[in-house]
Amino acid sequence: MASEAEKTFQRFAVFGDSSASGTEMNNKNFSKMCKDCGIMDGKTVTSTDVDIVFSKLKAKNARTITFQQFQEAMKELGQKRFKGKNPDEALEDVYKLMEGKDPATTGVTKTTTVGGVSRLTDTSKYTGSHKERFDESGKGKGIAGREEMTDNAGYVSGYKGAGTYDKKDK
Repeated sequence: MASEAEKTFQRFAVFGDSSASGTEMNNKNFSKMCKDCGIMDGKTVTSTDVDIVFSKLKAKNARTITFQQFQEAMKELGQKRFKGKNPDEALEDVYKLMEGKDPATTGVTKTTTVGGVSRLTDTSKYTGSHKERFDESGKGKGIAGREEMTDNAGYVSGYKGAGTYDKKDK
């Protein structure tokens, strides 16, 4: 059961953070996990309870918790969520709630191409200086598309005819 909980922990730990390794989870992702898995029900376990448990278990200066601290948090929240059961049964029930869950992305705004928006975002129809900012596939060129870049490869910086001296007629 703990291995399945560890997989869920890792999926939620990396959610929304491309640089996260999956070994530590921040408070935002911990709250999201409790909400998405049904541990936070709004009556017996509220968002305040989840924040308090997170703050209590993390290190003083840290912003994240490890998997071991996460297991302690689940024990505390399990006892609060499933009152009247012994701690081991409550922990099992919490892990059953977490089983196979992924971070939900419901309510996330999708890109739209309705009406005038499709014309505005179609880079093939751009003209003038804006046309130079994108390549054929519509991907932006970055700073090279916004500023005129000079090649400083010549004898003197800014010399535009680098490598042409020997080719001149003598």
